[in-house]
Amino acid sequence: MTAEQVFSVCNLVAMGGWILLVAFPRKRWSNIVAGRVVPLLLAAVYLFLFAAHWGETEGGFGSLRGVAALFANPWLLLAGWIHYLAFDLFVGAWEVRDAGQSAVPHGLVIPCLALTFLFGPVGLLTYYGARAAVSKLGVRKH
Repeated sequence: MTAEQVFSVCNLVAMGGWILLVAFPRKRWSNIVAGRVVPLLLAAVYLFLFAAHWGETEGGFGSLRGVAALFANPWLLLAGWIHYLAFDLFVGAWEVRDAGQSAVPHGLVIPCLALTFLFGPVGLLTYYGARAAVSKLGVRKH
């Protein structure tokens, strides 16, 4: 497979996890698939890509210039993208689980999931804000 093909497959798999979180938030199996199975599959792809392509380019994680040099290799750039896919989905699944335990209405969680999908930490920050507002205002889950 080419890097573009792996990119497309991993994006589709991750998108499936996000759809499960939005469409089936109260189903245990949904959170297991989206919050564990898919991130672990992506993590395995990440590990394989790094192991297979590490050392092919100069660079490392010690400086921004080093990271840029490392990611000049499309396979290692892809591994970095898969890192985002796995961790953002893991965080999104946690948001859904925590919302269920904290009585945050799913309607408030969905925008947080979208922001987590698109902007990672911004979505997490937004979720914590929504959770705090629900807690402070005593909003009831429907």
